Amino acid sequence: MVSTEKKLILIVDDEPRMIKFIRLNLDLEGYRVSEASNGLEALDKVRQELPDLVLLDVMMPEMDGFEALERIREISNVPVIMLTVKAEEEDKVRGLELGADDYVTKPFSPRELSSRIKAVLRRTEMPSPVEKTVLKIDDDLSIDFNRREVIVRGERIKLRPTEYRLLYHLVNNAGWVMTHEMLLSKVWGYAYRDDTHLLRVYITYLRQKIEPDPPNPRYIFTERGIGYRFVDFKQKTQGG
Repeated sequence: MVSTEKKLILIVDDEPRMIKFIRLNLDLEGYRVSEASNGLEALDKVRQELPDLVLLDVMMPEMDGFEALERIREISNVPVIMLTVKAEEEDKVRGLELGADDYVTKPFSPRELSSRIKAVLRRTEMPSPVEKTVLKIDDDLSIDFNRREVIVRGERIKLRPTEYRLLYHLVNNAGWVMTHEMLLSKVWGYAYRDDTHLLRVYITYLRQKIEPDPPNPRYIFTERGIGYRFVDFKQKTQGG
């Protein structure tokens, strides 16, 4: 269970009424709250205050949410939930591709926003495996669970929290098929169990980071219509 105590949430929106509505509900949940009315102000707050999570509106003047997200990702790995009145799939995908952790469409209920915030914070707080800090898959790939990095052909590559959590569950079930519903429930939460598109997007991100040839994966295999399977590296090690 995620503790809301002392967690700092940065709200970025150009509508004072929306900020007031969100702040009121976050206060009731026990969060600390900071505010920014535009993208540039948000960047300053991310640098100075180091929030635990950012709620970022898409439709803002001068610098929209997408540009602000790009700039935030240059300086921070802070979890970001996009807020928008648009429900188009392409907007959702664009936000995820730029590094958003989730997407909430206005109007939303306080309960929905609260559950999304808690789900994202849970993903970022996931404990590391106790047994090994660095796990060697083969000569080309190792995973540093302590630093949340993959080491690909000697180069360290940082994983975003959601990518790390997805890889964690795949690797810890290596050789077994994990269904779409199982991965979505474990990584994003039960409410996301039918969002196979979201899972597909993040599998693509992971493959781009760890696979020598992403269209022909060596590590993360697609079990069509069922789910995904990570290569059984333990058996390979024992056998050869």
